[in-house]
Amino acid sequence: MSSLLLTGIGSLVTNDPAHGGLLGELHDAALVIDGSTIGWVGQRRDAPAADSALDLGGRAVIPGFVDSHSHLVFAGDRAEEFAARMTGTPYSAGGIRTTVAATREATDEQLTANVSRLVTEMRRQGTTTVEIKSGYGLTVADEARTLRIAQQFTDETTYLGAHVVPADYADDPAGYVALVTGPMLDAAAGHSKWVDVFVERGAFDADQGRAILQAGIARGLQARVHANQLGEGAGVQLAAEVGAASADHCTYLTDADVDALASSGVVAGLLPAIEFSTRSPYPNARRLLDAGVTVALATDCNPGSGYSSSMPFCIALAVREMHMTPAEALWSATAGGAASLRRPDLGHLTPGTPANLAVLDAPTYLHLAYRPAVPLVTQTFVGGRLV
Repeated sequence: MSSLLLTGIGSLVTNDPAHGGLLGELHDAALVIDGSTIGWVGQRRDAPAADSALDLGGRAVIPGFVDSHSHLVFAGDRAEEFAARMTGTPYSAGGIRTTVAATREATDEQLTANVSRLVTEMRRQGTTTVEIKSGYGLTVADEARTLRIAQQFTDETTYLGAHVVPADYADDPAGYVALVTGPMLDAAAGHSKWVDVFVERGAFDADQGRAILQAGIARGLQARVHANQLGEGAGVQLAAEVGAASADHCTYLTDADVDALASSGVVAGLLPAIEFSTRSPYPNARRLLDAGVTVALATDCNPGSGYSSSMPFCIALAVREMHMTPAEALWSATAGGAASLRRPDLGHLTPGTPANLAVLDAPTYLHLAYRPAVPLVTQTFVGGRLV
């Protein structure tokens, strides 16, 4: 097992409170990658010897992004739907059924190739961990196979059979909930860590969502919730009730919702690329942060409401449109995402943790928001390996 010394780091974001501040930022720093983990972090003048060394010439190093919400197993695209939104057609959950039809028709090889393409895009932009949901199959066989495909790329797989009620169950939503909580769950549980449900008008109500989440929890899955995207609703309260790890979207929140997030410890997953692509109001991140809510940023990469794989883009949007500071946005895209996935080993650069990090062609992390849409990530390490 060899070691690599990264030296000449202009700004090193560790997310380690021991180094002070929100980001635990060190200047003129160095870092040792020891096999697949972080072996040492500190000032360059104190750096130990290693088997090899790489001088980064004053570039910044940050923890790898933890993208805690994505839908990558799909076929086709919905570019025409996007164009219609740009001319005034409002977004609704109904477009999901278009992707369901294309995904059901695709082969395993086609779906796998598409996920591989998108994960490669993410890696190039500094993402080292990604959660991947099912939800575009909506049959027992298709949900199981999409989760098997997702497992090839991540341990963070999510069963989302409750994405919408498919057309073949349009007249029998109760029958579909029975399928989701019964045979479909049986087929999916062995390939999933998480269970999720879209609690929203046009999808599932609170009672249906509760039944789906409780069934998944009973099978050993942990809960996540698509909540309060299209309007005020029951999603956030349901997430708090069942002890979900996250409530994602959180675009429309009441004071009671904010209180529930703060008191329950449910992470608020904010997905600003969706508001960008749907011309919807952005979530009020400042309100959440000031209330003590833990916030995660994620892409929600999907072919309909937001087809971006870029965490740096989400950081720029969070700073510009959601009034987060650059430090808060970066923390939420790294340590916040790790909290959303209940992965305390991720999202920070401390000895003994996985060597998941990104090198920026910039002197500090501030350039992620200062230079939006510029490909600043020059190197990404996953488990100590340059990818």
